[in-house]
Amino acid sequence: MQIKKNPKSNLENFSKIFMQIGLVLALFVTYAAIEQKTYDKTYGDLAVVNMDAEMEEEVPITERIEPVKPKTPPPPTPEKIEVVEDEKEVEETVIESTETDETEAIVVEEIVEIEEAEEVVEDVSFMIIEDVPVFPGCKGNKAELKACFSKMVQKHFSRKFDAELPNELGLSPGKKRVFIGFKIDKQGNIVNIQARGPHPKIESEVISVMNKLPKMKPGRQRGKPVGVKYSIPFSLIVE
Repeated sequence: MQIKKNPKSNLENFSKIFMQIGLVLALFVTYAAIEQKTYDKTYGDLAVVNMDAEMEEEVPITERIEPVKPKTPPPPTPEKIEVVEDEKEVEETVIESTETDETEAIVVEEIVEIEEAEEVVEDVSFMIIEDVPVFPGCKGNKAELKACFSKMVQKHFSRKFDAELPNELGLSPGKKRVFIGFKIDKQGNIVNIQARGPHPKIESEVISVMNKLPKMKPGRQRGKPVGVKYSIPFSLIVE
């Protein structure tokens, strides 16, 4: 058997009434809160404070006591006072004036000129010279001029030296070393030629060949022309 609910006990039928009652209560509470009166609080008078009253500070009274200074004893009395008569003459020092006038002749001592000794620059090695000697026809910077100089000296020696001389002297076959040294003087001339080889005739031939070198542009050290020492080895092949 199914239980049926009484329609009068269903609360959903009164939902609209409950909502209206709630709105009325909310409006009433709001109205009562707005209409409620408030009053300002009143406070009693504070005590009057006098800020003009001067504050008196008690200052202690002090007295400065000066220390007792010891008395300075009087200077001793001299035993005897001697009276010296003013009989000594005083020599006055006369200061001569150093000023001159137009009529006084001025004597000038002879001026000796001192010649400055010319700085002597010794011969410089070809490897460390600042400005190397220039072989005729060579151009470029310092490194290029140095390489060109050595190349042209070797070329000159190869062309001028008698290649048949070692064979004519009957030297043993093989490679023979020849050391050559000379100097390019301040004028660019080739001087002080020295040679060291396997035979005296070869040394004479080397000196003769080096004497045929052309005149160079002299080397310079610190801007001044100087003598430049140059040395180079050569190899001779004897068949």
